[in-house]
Amino acid sequence: MNQSFSLPTALCLPVPDIEALIQGQTIAVLPEMFLRAGQRFYLYPVEISTVEIDKYYRAIFLPIAKTAWKKSYKPGILLQPEQLNLIENKQQLQLPLSQNNVLIKAWAKCELCRTLDKTESLNILSQLTIWKTERFDEILHNHTHFFLAYLRVYHLDKTLEISAIPNIQEKLGKFAPLPNNISVSEAKPVLSDHVFNQRKQQLENRQTPLHPALEELQSLLLTIANNNPAAQQLEQEIRVFLGWNNQRVKHTLDPDLTWIKNIAKVGNSSDGNEFEKLVRKSLIKLGFSSSNTNTKANLDSDKLGGAGGLDFYCEYPYPVIGECKATKTEKVVDSTVAQLVKLGLKHLQEEYNSCIKIIMAAGKLATDTEKTAQGNKMNVIRPETLQKLVTLKAKHPGSIDLLNLKQDLEKKPFGEEADDKINKYIEKVEQEIKLRSHIIQLVKNYLQNAGIESTGVDTLHGAYFGSHPPQPLKPEEMHEILIELSSPLTGYLGRDKGNDWKNDKFYYLRDLAI
Repeated sequence: MNQSFSLPTALCLPVPDIEALIQGQTIAVLPEMFLRAGQRFYLYPVEISTVEIDKYYRAIFLPIAKTAWKKSYKPGILLQPEQLNLIENKQQLQLPLSQNNVLIKAWAKCELCRTLDKTESLNILSQLTIWKTERFDEILHNHTHFFLAYLRVYHLDKTLEISAIPNIQEKLGKFAPLPNNISVSEAKPVLSDHVFNQRKQQLENRQTPLHPALEELQSLLLTIANNNPAAQQLEQEIRVFLGWNNQRVKHTLDPDLTWIKNIAKVGNSSDGNEFEKLVRKSLIKLGFSSSNTNTKANLDSDKLGGAGGLDFYCEYPYPVIGECKATKTEKVVDSTVAQLVKLGLKHLQEEYNSCIKIIMAAGKLATDTEKTAQGNKMNVIRPETLQKLVTLKAKHPGSIDLLNLKQDLEKKPFGEEADDKINKYIEKVEQEIKLRSHIIQLVKNYLQNAGIESTGVDTLHGAYFGSHPPQPLKPEEMHEILIELSSPLTGYLGRDKGNDWKNDKFYYLRDLAI
């Protein structure tokens, strides 16, 4: 149970420093005095100039620092034209957060404070924090030492707007009393206990960052993340991996799910044209394509097969032809199957026999129609099944292997029973995804509990059988999955290659959301 308590004071820090603390990018600050372990205080934002931002902060932190600086200006402050020019030219400009009020988003507890001097390795300290070495050099030019405080930061339940403290620039790096006395709790830590202790140990032991390239990539992604959902998601996942955030990334939904969720509904209606369009879009979503050079046999989602044309025709990665039959109340008669044979031979000639044949239909097949469909190796797939297949593709883009799917489409049973084999294919893929998600969590939890960075196949295989596994696995099978998950194209795990497969080491990168 989290107890509430009041804080009468605030530590006044530059706006970018507080933003870095809140985002989990740092756990350290540079106070003007030594802080006692256990001291609690609000984090009070103090404006600094853009010149100071460029001068003191590392390049990878500048996007966050400058964004925080811009956001600190509250609506309603009137800027003169010459002041706007100064912002554009990135010249020095200092304005108050507000003429009367300041926004406070977090509070902190000091976990440790060190007194450092010129004997310190400032280059490594810079790599582990947000400041350039010039920041430390400038302090040591005027003083024999400086203070480095390790802060455990907590979000407030809601942002507080309080009266501004007069002459706040004079209190930068120092404590200041607050005009308000508000209760806080430890309910919302920025970082989990495990992640904070890991970061604290890394900073205390001056261990150089393990993934500087990822830090640079995260900084670059920030510049395009606002207008690019994929970049935004990757940036968030990198932050979690780097230990800057302990919250599981919320994956953005594929916008195509808007029309995908209507496939079954339209397939069971009388709107045949709309159903045909949705089937074409579905096949394209699954990865099929066509040159669309034949007006009577194509996969153009903006058009229809029309009179005398096939409802859909895929050329790649293998040929597929088919007919669509919307409506659940009418039986599918023999003419539908006969039409697919007739139009297929007419427009594709000798290529027809090598095509996978599909009828997308909601209604039951008449007895004679079922026999004809089976005899001509036609797969009858329900709209509900197509919707499930395409939904799986939308939520897990790499999950549908069309060549594996082809093996099921080519073999018995055909006719209406083909729908069952497609559903079994979907269930198999879902189980494979769940297995991989389980293994990723196994690696993550084992490494956290053991306090180590990576481990091998034998250790993970032993831990696997004590983790309520979804299915039995041999060590070799588990290693194959670990290799797959550590591929640069998947990026769920990392891998340190050994001299043979048993000596490979694996480490956690990101979750596989289901």
